[in-house]
Amino acid sequence: MSTDTAHSGIVHWRRSLWNGARCEPVVVTLRPDSLHLRDRSLGTVVQVDPRAVTGRLTRLGTLVLTIDGRRYALVGRGASLSPAPSADQQQALNDSGHGAPSPGAAGGAVDQLLNGGAAARMRDWHARLAAAGARLS
Repeated sequence: MSTDTAHSGIVHWRRSLWNGARCEPVVVTLRPDSLHLRDRSLGTVVQVDPRAVTGRLTRLGTLVLTIDGRRYALVGRGASLSPAPSADQQQALNDSGHGAPSPGAAGGAVDQLLNGGAAARMRDWHARLAAAGARLS
Protein backbone atom coordinates (compact mmCIF):
# COMPACT_ATOMS: atom_id res chain seq x y z
CA MET A 1 0.00 0.00 0.00
CA SER A 2 1.36 3.43 -1.00
CA THR A 3 1.71 6.17 1.59
CA ASP A 4 2.29 8.85 -1.09
CA THR A 5 -0.32 11.54 -0.55
CA ALA A 6 0.63 13.74 -3.50
CA HIS A 7 -1.86 15.78 -5.47
CA SER A 8 -1.24 17.35 -8.88
CA GLY A 9 -3.19 19.63 -11.16
CA ILE A 10 -2.90 22.34 -13.77
CA VAL A 11 -3.78 25.88 -12.74
CA HIS A 12 -2.83 29.23 -14.26
CA TRP A 13 -0.21 31.61 -12.91
CA ARG A 14 -1.20 35.24 -13.41
CA ARG A 15 2.19 36.76 -14.12
CA SER A 16 0.49 40.06 -14.98
CA LEU A 17 -2.63 41.61 -13.49
CA TRP A 18 -3.59 43.10 -16.85
CA ASN A 19 -2.18 41.00 -19.67
CA GLY A 20 -4.16 37.78 -20.13
CA ALA A 21 -1.52 36.37 -22.46
CA ARG A 22 0.83 36.32 -19.47
CA CYS A 23 -1.51 34.00 -17.55
CA GLU A 24 0.42 30.78 -17.99
CA PRO A 25 -0.51 27.21 -17.14
CA VAL A 26 1.60 25.54 -14.46
CA VAL A 27 1.59 21.99 -13.16
CA VAL A 28 1.29 22.13 -9.38
CA THR A 29 2.33 19.09 -7.36
CA LEU A 30 1.83 19.05 -3.61
CA ARG A 31 3.45 16.44 -1.41
CA PRO A 32 3.71 16.57 2.39
CA ASP A 33 7.25 17.98 2.12
CA SER A 34 7.17 19.79 -1.24
CA LEU A 35 5.17 22.25 -3.32
CA HIS A 36 6.42 22.19 -6.92
CA LEU A 37 5.25 24.46 -9.79
CA ARG A 38 6.39 23.65 -13.33
CA ASP A 39 5.96 25.75 -16.48
CA ARG A 40 4.90 24.72 -20.01
CA SER A 41 8.30 23.16 -20.73
CA LEU A 42 8.26 21.46 -17.29
CA GLY A 43 10.97 23.77 -15.97
CA THR A 44 10.78 24.45 -12.26
CA VAL A 45 9.12 27.76 -11.40
CA VAL A 46 9.40 27.15 -7.68
CA GLN A 47 9.93 24.19 -5.37
CA VAL A 48 9.56 24.74 -1.64
CA ASP A 49 8.43 23.14 1.59
CA PRO A 50 4.71 24.00 1.89
CA ARG A 51 5.30 25.14 5.48
CA ALA A 52 7.35 28.04 4.06
CA VAL A 53 4.36 29.31 2.05
CA THR A 54 2.05 32.11 3.14
CA GLY A 55 -0.97 33.41 1.32
CA ARG A 56 -4.68 33.92 1.01
CA LEU A 57 -7.64 33.11 -1.18
CA THR A 58 -9.41 36.16 -2.59
CA ARG A 59 -13.16 36.45 -2.88
CA LEU A 60 -12.87 35.98 -6.63
CA GLY A 61 -10.98 32.70 -6.24
CA THR A 62 -7.38 33.77 -6.81
CA LEU A 63 -4.95 31.92 -4.58
CA VAL A 64 -2.21 34.46 -3.82
CA LEU A 65 0.90 32.74 -2.46
CA THR A 66 4.05 34.36 -1.14
CA ILE A 67 7.17 32.22 -1.43
CA ASP A 68 10.60 33.62 -0.54
CA GLY A 69 9.19 37.15 -0.82
CA ARG A 70 7.78 36.63 -4.31
CA ARG A 71 4.05 36.76 -5.10
CA TYR A 72 2.38 34.02 -7.16
CA ALA A 73 -1.26 34.61 -8.12
CA LEU A 74 -2.82 31.29 -9.14
CA VAL A 75 -6.24 30.95 -10.75
CA GLY A 76 -8.31 27.94 -11.75
CA ARG A 77 -8.44 28.80 -15.43
CA GLY A 78 -6.68 31.13 -17.82
CA ALA A 79 -7.99 34.03 -19.86
CA SER A 80 -9.09 33.62 -23.47
CA LEU A 81 -5.65 34.93 -24.49
CA SER A 82 -3.79 32.52 -22.24
CA PRO A 83 -1.83 29.65 -23.73
CA ALA A 84 -3.30 26.20 -23.23
CA PRO A 85 -1.44 23.65 -21.13
CA SER A 86 1.33 22.04 -23.17
CA ALA A 87 1.29 18.41 -24.21
CA ASP A 88 4.22 17.90 -21.81
CA GLN A 89 2.18 19.33 -18.93
CA GLN A 90 -0.81 17.14 -19.78
CA GLN A 91 1.44 14.08 -19.99
CA ALA A 92 3.14 14.92 -16.67
CA LEU A 93 -0.26 15.22 -15.02
CA ASN A 94 -1.42 11.91 -16.52
CA ASP A 95 1.83 10.19 -15.53
CA SER A 96 1.61 11.44 -11.94
CA GLY A 97 -1.59 9.54 -11.24
CA HIS A 98 -2.44 12.23 -8.67
CA GLY A 99 -4.59 14.54 -10.77
CA ALA A 100 -8.09 13.39 -9.86
CA PRO A 101 -10.27 16.22 -8.55
CA SER A 102 -11.46 15.88 -5.00
CA PRO A 103 -15.20 15.46 -4.41
CA GLY A 104 -15.35 18.88 -2.75
CA ALA A 105 -13.96 20.65 -5.82
CA ALA A 106 -17.16 20.58 -7.86
CA GLY A 107 -18.29 24.10 -6.97
CA GLY A 108 -21.68 25.69 -7.16
CA ALA A 109 -23.88 26.19 -10.19
CA VAL A 110 -22.84 29.82 -10.73
CA ASP A 111 -19.13 28.94 -10.49
CA GLN A 112 -19.63 26.08 -12.94
CA LEU A 113 -21.69 28.16 -15.38
CA LEU A 114 -19.64 31.36 -15.38
CA ASN A 115 -16.18 30.18 -14.41
CA GLY A 116 -15.88 26.50 -15.31
CA GLY A 117 -15.50 25.56 -11.63
CA ALA A 118 -12.26 27.57 -11.32
CA ALA A 119 -13.06 29.07 -7.90
CA ALA A 120 -13.88 25.65 -6.46
CA ARG A 121 -10.56 24.26 -7.76
CA MET A 122 -8.69 27.06 -6.02
CA ARG A 123 -10.61 26.53 -2.75
CA ASP A 124 -9.57 22.88 -2.98
CA TRP A 125 -5.90 23.87 -3.45
CA HIS A 126 -6.23 26.32 -0.53
CA ALA A 127 -7.50 23.52 1.73
CA ARG A 128 -4.79 21.09 0.58
CA LEU A 129 -2.00 23.63 1.12
CA ALA A 130 -3.32 24.54 4.56
CA ALA A 131 -3.43 20.85 5.48
CA ALA A 132 0.22 20.54 4.34
CA GLY A 133 1.25 23.33 6.73
CA ALA A 134 1.10 26.49 4.61
CA ARG A 135 0.12 29.59 6.58
CA LEU A 136 -2.98 30.70 4.70
CA SER A 137 -5.79 33.04 5.65
